[in-house]
Amino acid sequence: MTTPTETLRHEHVLILRALDVAEAAAATLERGDDPGDAFWTGLVGWLRGFADRNHHGKEEQALFPAMQKAGVPSEGGPIGVMLAEHVDGRAFIRAMELGGRQRAGAARGYVRLLRAHIEKENEVLFRIAEAVLDDRTQTQLAGRFEALAAELGAEASYGHAETALDKLAAQLTTTAR
Repeated sequence: MTTPTETLRHEHVLILRALDVAEAAAATLERGDDPGDAFWTGLVGWLRGFADRNHHGKEEQALFPAMQKAGVPSEGGPIGVMLAEHVDGRAFIRAMELGGRQRAGAARGYVRLLRAHIEKENEVLFRIAEAVLDDRTQTQLAGRFEALAAELGAEASYGHAETALDKLAAQLTTTAR
């Protein structure tokens, strides 16, 4: 069985690739070569669909409640920090969606936030989860992750997200030429 934290770490790899694309898009925009609304709509959709609804959904609806049940406090601890950063990330995504001059800054802010967020999850939060969640709970969480992914459909799958991200990266490369 793939553990819940292994699943989330694996998803982080793809999200980090998306952050590279977002950062490159911000640089392209700052040079005066706007990748265009279709690109930004695709990127925002990707971030909302895979990074937020799928990945953060697994954390917020399954992992964090299981950790709280195991005695990890939400307020004043790492779970509370992660939840606050999810909210901040959603604000950056909304700003990217709005367009205009703030789009590049919002993309860069999102990239900075999420890179630091992922490092904290990988190095602190997930280690705590692995220490406090017994095998039975981990098995239940793995099942819950599968159910959440199924509820979101194929578009939330890793494979679909990877393909969509490859297309966004290719679209950006074409714009930057």
